[in-house]
Amino acid sequence: MKAVGYQKSLPIEAADSLVDFEIAKPEPRGRDIRVAVKAISANPVDYKVRKRAAPTDGGYKILGFDAAGVVDAVGPDVSLFKPGDEVFYAGSILRQGTNSEFHLVDERIVGNKPASLSFAQAAALPLTSITAWELLFDRLGAVPGKSLDPRTLLITGGAGGVGSILIQLARRLTGLTVVATATRPESQKWCRDLGAHAVIDHSQPMKEQIEKLKLPPVGLVASLTFTDQHYKSIADFIAPQGKFGLIDDPAEFNVAAFKGKAVSIHWESMFTRSSFQTPDMIAQHHLLNDVADLIDKGVLRTTLDQTFGTINAANLKRAHALLESGKSRGKIVLEGW
Repeated sequence: MKAVGYQKSLPIEAADSLVDFEIAKPEPRGRDIRVAVKAISANPVDYKVRKRAAPTDGGYKILGFDAAGVVDAVGPDVSLFKPGDEVFYAGSILRQGTNSEFHLVDERIVGNKPASLSFAQAAALPLTSITAWELLFDRLGAVPGKSLDPRTLLITGGAGGVGSILIQLARRLTGLTVVATATRPESQKWCRDLGAHAVIDHSQPMKEQIEKLKLPPVGLVASLTFTDQHYKSIADFIAPQGKFGLIDDPAEFNVAAFKGKAVSIHWESMFTRSSFQTPDMIAQHHLLNDVADLIDKGVLRTTLDQTFGTINAANLKRAHALLESGKSRGKIVLEGW
């Protein structure tokens, strides 16, 4: 089967940073399903892994987490899917990735593809939907339901992949006031179109902008990018006893900045359940099915922004380069072989 991967961790500009190659089709065992991959999307975690994790056995490492496709074969213990089912999912960080024609994934982290979406539209959603959902409801403890919540949720980096779905979840499923941050006019419009009540510029002092809005106190913060640059200023205006959640890897982060206000700190990693085989691992199966249902009912929409053509090394290198530039918006998808 065709696949895209690498043997050495190299800058994306290097000729061999990502290459096309052939590899044997994997065989499903246990609760694994084998998916014929129809579309994938690129995420920042892809280039972060590429930069720091080189294969140790001289073979190829295949990147990619998001995928949408058709179940091709199932392991002997599979009970949730059968060949022919259309699915979407974000795989495990411990296994080979989705940048391949066929891919093995544990059925407990797979959902039924939204019927109303194409494979490309569906591939944009899994990793960011799981991250946003777990961050909002499991980590920050937001209350689902449209009853008024007297707090503001601040989302830094609202136009990115996670921010694009988090804005929708918070606006459509909670009573929170939603404020996103974005710097470029087109990114600010993107956030408003997704449902943000207000958008501020995180390249400018945020406290003054928040105060001018005269909104409910910022009780919840979803810090999605550049946490090391923003957390001290956020600590200055977050409400006492608030909750601060983050998903990135800040070079510097001193929790003491939040001590005086008794603000709790929450890390979110959507790979935790699959990496540690937690007893509630199947929650991601149910979560993705809930997202698919909300998509099909018109409550949520895909966050696909750009399609970069077929799945190959050249197009994936373009996607990585754009993600590394920090100027991407929504999700980048590749489709077909």
